[in-house]
Amino acid sequence: MSILLLSGSPSSPSRSTRLLHHVGDRLLERGQQILSVHVRDLPPQALLAADYTDPELRAASQLVAQADAIVIATPIYKAAYSGLLKAFLDILPQDGLNGKLILPLATGGSQSHLLALDYALRPVLASLSPRHILPSVYATDAQVQWNEVQGLLLDAPIQSRLHDGVNLLIDSLAFMRRQTTALAA
Repeated sequence: MSILLLSGSPSSPSRSTRLLHHVGDRLLERGQQILSVHVRDLPPQALLAADYTDPELRAASQLVAQADAIVIATPIYKAAYSGLLKAFLDILPQDGLNGKLILPLATGGSQSHLLALDYALRPVLASLSPRHILPSVYATDAQVQWNEVQGLLLDAPIQSRLHDGVNLLIDSLAFMRRQTTALAA
């Protein structure tokens, strides 16, 4: 079973993408197979025009289709997830997340934007038919710091929530495997 890391940040580097890679590292340490898509690296004209024939968009959509779980990271701008992520989600078919586990991550300037995950992103994800959307992890810019020497520095509460999110994702994937095996028997 594979896990796709989906970065919706238009910036490079970004706090949300660093948070996403931190989760990816934790998943790798736990023996999970991961792949990555950075939406900002897709052809902008094809993305904005929803050109389903573009080979890079088709390849990225195929990675979504093949994944068992997706960890989605986005910055929060003006109380909403990134427009770049929205443009990508719009190219997915109506059931583009069918049967998948989703772990949403977001970063924003303050706690004031915490609910953007629940009132903006979660309904869009739910409309794409995922199996389950796990509890989101939101971190303020102050809770996610980058140091050129030490690397990513996370506040203890965020570290704990990410740890719990990774564990829940892995446990949920294991449950899915057991269900699939039981159905096949």
